[in-house]
Amino acid sequence: MIWEKAQQLFQEEQAKTMGVDFKGLTATRKELREGGYFYAAKLIVLRELWRQKKRLPVCEEEKQLHDH
Repeated sequence: MIWEKAQQLFQEEQAKTMGVDFKGLTATRKELREGGYFYAAKLIVLRELWRQKKRLPVCEEEKQLHDH
């Protein structure tokens, strides 16, 4: 779960910075750790799990609430 989120964060940043040159390459676990993606993903995933346990809206639900 955390590794998938870390890979997603990496892909999103690559897509933003590379634009049309983005090839969709995946990073190794070492690269994800060194780049700080794993740590950021861990915080996001743990926060979402905590919110689910407390029955608080997760980030995506918060965005929907604020958009309306």
